Amino acid sequence: MTIELRHLRAFLAIAEEGNVTRAAARLHLSQPALSRTLRQLEDHLGARLVDRSTHHLELTAEGHTFRDKALAAVAAVETALDPGGLRRWPLRLGHTWAALGDYTIPFLRRWDETHRAVPLELLRIDDRTAGLTQGKVDAALLRGAVTSAGLRTELLLSEERVVVMPTDSPLAALPRVTLADLADHPIALNTVSGTTTVNLWPPTARPVATIEVTNTDEWLIAIAAGRAVGVTTSATPGNHTHPSLVYRPLADAPTVPVVLAWRAGPGHPAVPDLLALAREVLAAGRA
Repeated sequence: MTIELRHLRAFLAIAEEGNVTRAAARLHLSQPALSRTLRQLEDHLGARLVDRSTHHLELTAEGHTFRDKALAAVAAVETALDPGGLRRWPLRLGHTWAALGDYTIPFLRRWDETHRAVPLELLRIDDRTAGLTQGKVDAALLRGAVTSAGLRTELLLSEERVVVMPTDSPLAALPRVTLADLADHPIALNTVSGTTTVNLWPPTARPVATIEVTNTDEWLIAIAAGRAVGVTTSATPGNHTHPSLVYRPLADAPTVPVVLAWRAGPGHPAVPDLLALAREVLAAGRA
């Protein structure tokens, strides 16, 4: 059985809709034809991708893994077949928040000066790898540990952690804040792309409560509204200022690595230039 692009599109439609009937309607197929296409794909892979035991379909563990691979494959084909790509091939750089911090603007300006033939698109994508594993970008600026398989990474810098709080918080009177100071306050956690979890605190001194959000905007709003305080890195104050927020250094927490990540194997030919320029701009900024 030869697996074709239609098999991947069929699986992705089922994964997104959570229902074969709706996925079939979206693809203008009959339900039996779509189910048959899914079975062909599973037979080829030798694994069950979708759990059909409930009314609302769920992906299996293998299905979750394959979804990112299928997304990346479909995105690569669509990029390759885009007629506009024959005249210009933009380099897509993803990030989840803050990009390169204070180095972002110098980096973008320098790229435009030195690589006019390759447009650089900086894209914020609320995803653990900023869309990299799904093929939405060619490279990504990521913070914290990168555990996704099939990625190469290069450490660019490390950032100090800071605390963000509403201006009327009693913590704002402190010149520096400790983890112990935060333990009595609810902590806002970005569970999709944030670098902070309760594991930052010792097991016996963890915060009294947490508020979970899924992106930077929700995180900032929760803090500005006085519902929580947050822990982030030194890149955030320059990129996310607000009259209702103040930032203070966090004295006793480890730094956060910032890496450039890209997929192993064939990719955009300008990725090495991206890495080289990032190093150059960072070195100039530290001089």
